[in-house]
Amino acid sequence: MDEFLARLRNFDIQIRKAVNSQMRGSFRSVFKGSGLEFSDLRIYQYGDDVRAIDWNVSSKGHGTFVKVFREEKDQTVFFVVDVSASQQVGPQHRAKLDATKEVCGVLAMSAIREASHVGLYCFSDQKERYIKPSNSLKTGYQLIMSLFKLQPESARTNLADALLFTLNCLKRRSVVILLSDFIDQGYEHNLKALARKHDLVVIHFYDQREVNLPRLGIIPVHDTENGRTVWLNTSSASFRNRLRETFQQNQARLERLCKQFNANYLVLDSQEDFIPKLIDLFRIRKYQ
Repeated sequence: MDEFLARLRNFDIQIRKAVNSQMRGSFRSVFKGSGLEFSDLRIYQYGDDVRAIDWNVSSKGHGTFVKVFREEKDQTVFFVVDVSASQQVGPQHRAKLDATKEVCGVLAMSAIREASHVGLYCFSDQKERYIKPSNSLKTGYQLIMSLFKLQPESARTNLADALLFTLNCLKRRSVVILLSDFIDQGYEHNLKALARKHDLVVIHFYDQREVNLPRLGIIPVHDTENGRTVWLNTSSASFRNRLRETFQQNQARLERLCKQFNANYLVLDSQEDFIPKLIDLFRIRKYQ
């Protein structure tokens, strides 16, 4: 656990230095608030914007009232993390889930330092862990410890249900950071709904074995999510091309969907240094 926290602190320092030096501004802006929210009503005064008039209240005959808004300061950052068995793909020292935990942990650490409310939902095909959003440092470290120690009870995935849970539990607009390998189907409708309601960031993890499988001849491959074992000819050119094309098509479809609904999209190889790509993501978000 101490080694995990030390890595997160090192990543956090690298990101914070780069963001504040290269982007000429506060790191707070990458977890920016969602704009303005209603605060109060007051009597209309000459020069007020007529678009701010509350016609429902004014129609009661007690005068003309305008809405007063205030800037939202307390932003909620909510992490939705896929911990299903497909996330265990990768070398023994660093599976996709290990990279997912590190990225989620460093983003959570950064968010809690910017006085954001931070929450977490880990899912397979069921609720594995839920931490209600809070802005206490205790909640931030509870989130990180939960990620580190989590042992999922189920191997399967239900991304659509996880997105629906998020839609139901977040009542006001929030920054939602979704981390998954997106090896599932039927989640697109809920993803669209989430992107419409919230400020959505999609982080898509993959392993090179899912794109360029080594030539190992005919081998048994065990699917940990459905428990089946199938034999595959990994030296077959058609199989290797089909594997690569399937990943590329799924990635392109997900990226296109995010672009259509103004969600940020980032794809990460679980073995690569993710710091430069996170900094690029923050640069995009700062100037959106």
